[in-house]
Amino acid sequence: MLFLAVVSCLLYCTVSAEKPGALNDVWDFTESYLLTVWQNRLYVYTTAAVLIGVWFTVNMLFKKKKMVDPISPLLYKSVKKQELSTETEKVIHVSGVKVFYGSQTGTAKGFAKELAGDVVAQGIQCEVIDMKEYDPEDRLAEECTSKMICVFLVATYTDGQPTESAEWFCKWLEEASTDFRYGKTYLKGMRYAVFGLGNSVYVGHYNTVSKNIDKWLWMLSAARIMTRGEGDCNVVKSRHGSVQADFQAWKTKFLNRLQALAKGEKKACSGKCKNGSCKNKKKHKEEAEDSQSLAEKNNSEEELMESSSDAESSAEEEKSHGSVIDMEDLGNVMNRMKKAKRMEGDEEDSQRVKLSKQNGVRKSESEEERREMITPALRDALTKQGYKLIGSHSGVKLCRWTKSMLRGRGGCYKHTFYGIESHRCMETTPSLACANKCVFCWRHHTNPVGTEWRWKMDPAEKIIQEAVENHRNMIRQFRGVPGVRPERFEEGLAVKHCALSLVGEPIMYPEINSFLRLLHQQKISSFLVTNAQFPEEIRSLVPVTQLYVSVDASTKDSLKKIDRPLFKDFWQRFMDSLRALGEKQQRTVYRLTLVKAWNVDELKAYADLIALGQPDFIEVKGVTYCGESSASSLTMANVPWHEEVVYFVQQLANLLPDYEIACEHEHSNCLLLAHHKFKVEGEWWTWIDYKRFQELIQEYEESGGTKIFSAMDYMAKTPSWAIFGARERGFDPSDTRFQRKNKTKDISGC
Repeated sequence: MLFLAVVSCLLYCTVSAEKPGALNDVWDFTESYLLTVWQNRLYVYTTAAVLIGVWFTVNMLFKKKKMVDPISPLLYKSVKKQELSTETEKVIHVSGVKVFYGSQTGTAKGFAKELAGDVVAQGIQCEVIDMKEYDPEDRLAEECTSKMICVFLVATYTDGQPTESAEWFCKWLEEASTDFRYGKTYLKGMRYAVFGLGNSVYVGHYNTVSKNIDKWLWMLSAARIMTRGEGDCNVVKSRHGSVQADFQAWKTKFLNRLQALAKGEKKACSGKCKNGSCKNKKKHKEEAEDSQSLAEKNNSEEELMESSSDAESSAEEEKSHGSVIDMEDLGNVMNRMKKAKRMEGDEEDSQRVKLSKQNGVRKSESEEERREMITPALRDALTKQGYKLIGSHSGVKLCRWTKSMLRGRGGCYKHTFYGIESHRCMETTPSLACANKCVFCWRHHTNPVGTEWRWKMDPAEKIIQEAVENHRNMIRQFRGVPGVRPERFEEGLAVKHCALSLVGEPIMYPEINSFLRLLHQQKISSFLVTNAQFPEEIRSLVPVTQLYVSVDASTKDSLKKIDRPLFKDFWQRFMDSLRALGEKQQRTVYRLTLVKAWNVDELKAYADLIALGQPDFIEVKGVTYCGESSASSLTMANVPWHEEVVYFVQQLANLLPDYEIACEHEHSNCLLLAHHKFKVEGEWWTWIDYKRFQELIQEYEESGGTKIFSAMDYMAKTPSWAIFGARERGFDPSDTRFQRKNKTKDISGC
């Protein structure tokens, strides 16, 4: 309105000269109009504001619609396609099925093929695998991320043993389930189901293999997708009339479970849920509780092994009367235990066996009444860990480096430093007992402890014979295992070296000298390790190929903290042991284990100890983490990196004018300092001439100990690949380095 009034005024000014009479009339009209507008200006402003608001609102609505709508049909199609592809990927919960079978008569093999056909009929790919042709060490960890379902159809053979085709698979799985280097979560993510074939006529061995495989997989954190199935060849006891019918019933359940998993269902549901409680969930919970109780049982067995107190046998005796003790009888039980302990204490003075310089044993009349070192609980637990127990106090076990070298994957650091053939080395001990409880104990203190021999004693001849035989039997199990070299398999059956460092304190065995002589008579070299708590026994020891002393710390406080010795005068015994080592003519070694934040800063003190014993060699190795243990506060933070060990050794070598870094084995995180006398014309001679040693020890025995010899008489030249600074870093180039695909699993160590 105001705009029109202004225009009217301009027109009036323009034509006022030509038509004065007409314009006067126009002006009068305009003036009255403008006056009316001015008087009603409030309504004009309100109307204008409403119109502007409506216009602004309409524009905003149009803009919002444009933002929501797709820019183009092509863009709309591409976005839709991406959404569909994402949904398709989420649907793939099962990539396939692998059916493993271990068969003797072909029944399990037939079941495997039948199951594979039914799985393929459901549109899921399936592979049938003979356990004999499958290497679990290399490939089983891959199943954790492959989204495959692993099915194990295994038969139980004679005496509860696996069939020949499944023998290696079961052996590896059993050892991995108790080996701390693999860890409890090694197979986490793997899904599996087990069906066993057995005969209930054999009561003690019915479906033992399937039960064990199920247990070992669970111990490694694999997840079972359904309850283990059992087929019974005994038609009288079979749940469905025959082993074939048992398998058909289990197969139907498996195929239904497989369909559910393929659809993304985490747990199968029977459809009989009431009030939000699923019966299947309860069933799974019960299975988990059963498995957990099994693990707790195993743990309790391991805890039993940590004790070697005199009250143990009394406690076991009381346990045999019943697992539950009435509170009213508790006082009587305690009194009987105290009485038994007093009686055993009175007998110890007359029955205890003393270690002597002559290595003789004074046997008491009541020696047969002395208890055995290996209790029933200890025997069961050690057997599960892979030990082959001998008599009442000895054992033998297959080293992982023995297995490695059989397959051409390299030997241990002793192969690099001293020329040991790892596949021909027997790891054993004539005494499972020890006088220390070291924080880095490989066996988590699963062996008895004591300061002197107070158990029954087996003759050295029996220990040697059974140790060699058990070792050969363990080697024989590698016949036909994928990757094992035939020539090394044959060589491995002939024991050439003996590492007396399995567990415990070998030198505690009263007949250790007889044991060593028998080894040498069979042309087996001897590598004996002692914890430096028995100086008199070290002095009276007959010549060995190489004598080790563990020097785990260089001060009294740190030694007590790390080794936790039982002797009150442990530091004096430690120092006397180093002096006794310095008196030896044959090869001697200090073994230093570095524990970060515990003993890596004691360079000067270590140098003083080395000057005291003057060893031929000094092995420096980073501690190997053995997993969690209630008996130790050690963690991965205490494990030094290899370069940290190298730096420590270089610093130590600067303080030792007579020593120099000779060799390195990177895989074991270990280096060797050698005395300059083993460097001949600028070349290292740290290896051992084993044939020459056997000649020298034979001459020594025939002369009654008068014809002595020294470490210089049986040394051999060290190959270039073993020297510190070599490109191979201690790995034998004649073998092939094997890198594990699952790098998150650290199983280093030796």
